[in-house]
Amino acid sequence: MKTIQAIKLQLKETNEPEPWMAELTADSRKGVQQALNSWNRAYEKRCASIANHIEKQQFDASFAPFPGAEIAGTDEAGRGPLAGPVVTAAVILPLEADELIGLDDSKQIPKNERERLAEIIKRIAVAWSVHVQPAERIDEINIYAATRESMEKAICTLSVQPDQVLADAMPLSVNCPSASIVKGDARSLAIAAASILAKTTRDQLMDNLHEEYPMYRFDKHAGYGTPEHLKALEECGPSVHHRRTFEPIKTMIARKAAPL
Repeated sequence: MKTIQAIKLQLKETNEPEPWMAELTADSRKGVQQALNSWNRAYEKRCASIANHIEKQQFDASFAPFPGAEIAGTDEAGRGPLAGPVVTAAVILPLEADELIGLDDSKQIPKNERERLAEIIKRIAVAWSVHVQPAERIDEINIYAATRESMEKAICTLSVQPDQVLADAMPLSVNCPSASIVKGDARSLAIAAASILAKTTRDQLMDNLHEEYPMYRFDKHAGYGTPEHLKALEECGPSVHHRRTFEPIKTMIARKAAPL
């Protein structure tokens, strides 16, 4: 009879169900049952990830205007924060992208995994681009218009021009057909890839801003209106990277400018 440790090692090296595993169900040892149950859970999770991956690919392919069409996904990161840029990305993925199994909306993926996926996306993509829209431009034309403009610029700077664009909940004006997809980052593989690039790029930019303005702790909240961030704003006032048309910054500036 194999030891529990030997069975665990064999299971670790097994990716698909095999006939010998059926014998384990009759093994009365608790450690064997725990190992088998753990393998089954991991296998079911892997199968679900593969099915989800295929579903996302099929969703993107359903928008292809002709066989072999280049389909770009675009998404943003940073519409809601009080400081920093909004960052958009555009990505055209190859037809086969098995290395991206598990790719999902960037908000659902831990930071280390986002960074790993970002490197894969940049390596295997047919084309990708990132555009950074500064706070100054956001204040000039409003966050919605600034995000749309940024997405359009990201698409225009792709090294390969797409035949179809899929955008996460944003109607666009580009040189090819485009579709605005509600919750697109959860339905489209190309949009999910763009969300990863936008998020990882913005996180790095906010970490860089933290080095310049450590009092705001941009490395902890990425510019969102946390209690810690709001307290720093009250004590230090806004920086050049804060969005002056966003509340409560707008009111703070107006209060400071008001005559006594």
